[in-house]
This record gives sequence, structure tokens and C-alpha cells, in this order.
Amino acid sequence: MRILGVDSSGLVASVAVVEDDVLLAEYTVNTKQTHSETLLPMLDEITHMIDLDMSQIDAIAVAAGPGSFTGLRIGGAMVKGLAEASGKPIVAIPTVDGLAYNLYGTDAMVCPIMDARRNQVYTGLYDFQKFKDIYNMNCLMEQKPMGIDELIDVINKMARDVVFLGDGVPVFYEQLEQGLKCTHTYAPAFMNRQRAATIATLALEYVAEDKIVSAADFAPEYLRLSQAEREAAEK
Repeated sequence: MRILGVDSSGLVASVAVVEDDVLLAEYTVNTKQTHSETLLPMLDEITHMIDLDMSQIDAIAVAAGPGSFTGLRIGGAMVKGLAEASGKPIVAIPTVDGLAYNLYGTDAMVCPIMDARRNQVYTGLYDFQKFKDIYNMNCLMEQKPMGIDELIDVINKMARDVVFLGDGVPVFYEQLEQGLKCTHTYAPAFMNRQRAATIATLALEYVAEDKIVSAADFAPEYLRLSQAEREAAEK
């Protein structure tokens, strides 16, 4: 099974190809360029490097949200176009689940936090349970937008060791340090942001469970109104 993975849910733009348990290629950048400038050239680069065309892909996985409204729209449009042109199914991976899967096998509880502005984060809580020779990721709290102070209260009540990752860490670091009463750590640079390789790998499990959608049926999952919509509603 060969999966093309795409993640444009945050500042990071990432494209990868995973075949079964092998990462064939991954291209990830974290710059101020818009995803409309980076995603297609990145895809073109890796497909040329590994001599791959879309007919050799079995499915296209994408970080489906939440995240940057612009990023999700750009990535979603690219994925829908590729799926329509190739006839391949789409695997929609929740963004926060994909982030948590970066820490596969950790003993600690995992808490991704993405900056959602206005002292809010997109977040969820996860852990990994070993079964024979593999780890299963358990969702303890489904991805949702919530206030950082509320999240800190939830984690303190759970009283478990926790590791944080995501672009919300530098934004809310001081509040985390001041408010948390449990043992906590922060993921290192090579695993603390979105990665298309993780999205593609997690998609293998989704495909095995037939969790796929057509290009026509796919839509990003924003979880809340855009800033423009919120401002319009407030008026």
C-alpha cells in the first residue's frame, strides 16, 4: 500500500510518500511562504526524485483540520484535484491526531497544542498502549478548540506525565510552566510539528478500516468559524 501524505494545516508545509512500513520520501518546510507557493513544487520534487506518478499511489492522505483556514483550504483543494484526476480515494486524518502520532510509543500522555488565537488552542489528549509488538493510539479527549487555562485544569486533574508538541508550545510556554502541577516535557524539534510522513503512516490504519472518502465528499474540518465569520457575527 502506497500513500501520498499532505499536511498544510499550520505554518509547516509537508508532503510525503509512505509504502507499507517504509518512508520513501518526505519534504517539509517551515517558512513564511504561503502553501500555494510550496506544496505543488514540493510534490513535484519528491515524485521526480523517486520516479513516481499518481497511478502508483493507492490513496491520498491529508491533515483535514483543524488548523489554519487558509492552509486547510489550499491543501484540501490540491488533494481534491489530485484525487479527482487520478481516481484515488482520500483519507482524512484529524490534524491533532496526526500530531499526537508523531510521539508513537511514548509512555507519557500526549498533548498537541496548536495556536488558535484569542488564548485558545486546538488540542486533544492521547496515549499509547502496547499490544503484542505494536502500539495502539488511544484518544482520551477528542480534538477540539479550548482555552489554554481550561486545558491546564483538565491535565492537572488527570495527574499524569504529559509531553507537549505543536506550534502552540512557544506561544503558551509561560502559562504552561506556571499552571501545570504534573510532570511535563516538550517534544524535540524533529517531532514537534506537523509531518506528512505521520499523516501517511496513520492513513494506512484508516485504509485498513475502510475509512476513506471520495474527492467529491471530502471537506476540511475547521471546528470553529473563521476570524472573518466571527467578526461578522459580533457585528
